[in-house]
Amino acid sequence: MSQTVEAPRVGGPGSGLGGSWRVIVRNDSHNTFDHVARTLARFIPGVTVERGLEIANVIHNAGKAIVFTGQQEPAELYWEQLKGAGLTMAPLEQG
Repeated sequence: MSQTVEAPRVGGPGSGLGGSWRVIVRNDSHNTFDHVARTLARFIPGVTVERGLEIANVIHNAGKAIVFTGQQEPAELYWEQLKGAGLTMAPLEQG
């Protein structure tokens, strides 16, 4: 006789708070490297202005960059803050 084993739930139905959410900044023609770098350093934990400049370079050359990956709540907060500071944002993605 075989048994069905059910894996434990990570979150409740429709919670969507866990998992990996991605905040993506897109390239545009109106934000300077300095503004992008300082904005990322201001709002994304662990990002320095120097690291922000590296990310700004990726955004410029690749057209976009993932600037944060994590839970939904902080991802939504950072997305709103970056958008409010004038950065061009891709829709929040769950991955």
